Amino acid sequence: MATEETFNIGVIGLTHTHVHWIFESEKKGDFTIVGIVEKNRALAKRYAKQHKFSMNKVYDSMDALFKAQKVHGVTAFGSIFEHLSVVEQAAPLGIHVMVEKPLSVNMQDAQKMYSLARKHNIHLLTNYETTWYPTNHDLYNRVHNAEIGNIRKVIVRDGHKGPKKLDINSEFLDWLLDPDLNGGGALIDFGCYGANLLTWLMKGTKPLRVTAITQQLQPENNPKVEDEATIILTYAKSQAIIQGSWNWPIGRKDMEIYGEIGAIYQDNRHDMRVRIAKGYDNYQEQSFTLPERPKPYDDPFSYFKAVANGSIQVLPHELSALENNMIVMEILDAAKLSAKTGKSVDLLPTMITKGVP
Repeated sequence: MATEETFNIGVIGLTHTHVHWIFESEKKGDFTIVGIVEKNRALAKRYAKQHKFSMNKVYDSMDALFKAQKVHGVTAFGSIFEHLSVVEQAAPLGIHVMVEKPLSVNMQDAQKMYSLARKHNIHLLTNYETTWYPTNHDLYNRVHNAEIGNIRKVIVRDGHKGPKKLDINSEFLDWLLDPDLNGGGALIDFGCYGANLLTWLMKGTKPLRVTAITQQLQPENNPKVEDEATIILTYAKSQAIIQGSWNWPIGRKDMEIYGEIGAIYQDNRHDMRVRIAKGYDNYQEQSFTLPERPKPYDDPFSYFKAVANGSIQVLPHELSALENNMIVMEILDAAKLSAKTGKSVDLLPTMITKGVP
């Protein structure tokens, strides 16, 4: 079992370029990377040189890693399709798992992962960059302290100009543009952020209805997947719009929340504005630049350790929680179906605090 002092992490896969995050995070000293599973030796050597780890840490399989090292938790940095296999091998050994967003490629895989995590009593967390934004947590507190009144509309925008235009390395690009390995294109890659944040903001209440439109605006770059997605979530007393795109000229992860008496603009990780309405179109505005959150709430892997050793209890609606991310997958599957059929998709109104069916 992991302790306050010791947390051994196995890194499963190197093809997801978010993996650089964990190598940089290890320098803080909260955990130790005891092994890396990657069959692509050329990729492993390239990253070994960049991050100065020994190739002796690199294994060809999870089985080999688990036999050679005492592993408390693993982080999945391969394709989204591979998340299920990571849980299938780690969970029976009592090894906790953190995957990069989203949880899985579809609800079917997510249900298998959920069952395995519950059966073997492990933590299964999902990591989003936006989970660690101090602005998101500040706006959450403001919303639930009724600073802008009851929520009426939320707009979440995430994305960039597109993977090929960003010159992403081939190992990542090979599966990111594959609908089987990634679960889709921009709808999955960036729509998941909004679904995760909204499930958190709504404290686990699912939308009543999901409506989605997708387009392929760069067929030359994204021939197999959509690169433009708009998802509308209908709640009982509010509406949310998720805009996930590989067509923004400038990368973004921002959000607008409109209440009955005011609005909050989360512009980026650190900057936000709060407007309180005055008359018809006037308002009083305050701007804020926020510092990083305190440890371990500023880093996914320090947080992973704290959850695994029991220092932090993850509530069902919270951003990293399995229950939240089961709803994310339900929303994304419904959005894919809506975009395909041209019809809205109704969801069963189960709250995650009462369990995931």
